[in-house]
Amino acid sequence: MKIKMTAPLEAGIACRDLGRSRHFYEHILGLTFISEHKVPADKAAQSGLSGGGYTVVRLQTSNGERIKLLAPDTALPAAVPATFILDKPNAAYLTFIVEDIHGAIARLLQEGTAFISGEKPVEVRPGVHLSFCRDPDGNVLELVQYEDISSYRTDLQQRNG
Repeated sequence: MKIKMTAPLEAGIACRDLGRSRHFYEHILGLTFISEHKVPADKAAQSGLSGGGYTVVRLQTSNGERIKLLAPDTALPAAVPATFILDKPNAAYLTFIVEDIHGAIARLLQEGTAFISGEKPVEVRPGVHLSFCRDPDGNVLELVQYEDISSYRTDLQQRNG
C-alpha cells in the first residue's frame, strides 16, 4: 500500500538565527509567511526534535510547497561545511526551479550569498543550468533552470493544462 500525500511536500530546516533565515527566505527568495509557533520543551523532546523548546516558522512558495524554519531555544553549534556537497554524510539540499537563473544568482550575490559552484550557472547537460549556494545557516540550496521545463516535469503541464 502506498502512502497517500494530502498536500505538497514540506521541508524542515534547522536554523541558528531565525530572524536572519526568515529575512533570507521571505525577502530574498520571495516565500510568503504562513505562521509561527512556539513548541514547549516537553513536546519538542517527545517528538524527537529538540531537548528543549523550539520555534517553527512556516513559509510557502508560489507553487504551494512549504519550508519550515526550526530554531531551538538552545543555540546550535556552528556547522562546518564540507568542500563538496556530497562529501558530507547525510547531505541534503533544496532545489528551486527558476525561470531566470542569471537573475536569481545576481539577486543572491547582491545580498551577499556565498555560491559553492561559482557566480555563473553550470550547464550540466544540454538545456539544464544549475548553481549551488548556501543560506545564512550554511544549508545548501540549488537553483536550476530548464530550457524546456515541460520535458522534465510533464506532470505540471497535465495539472496546469
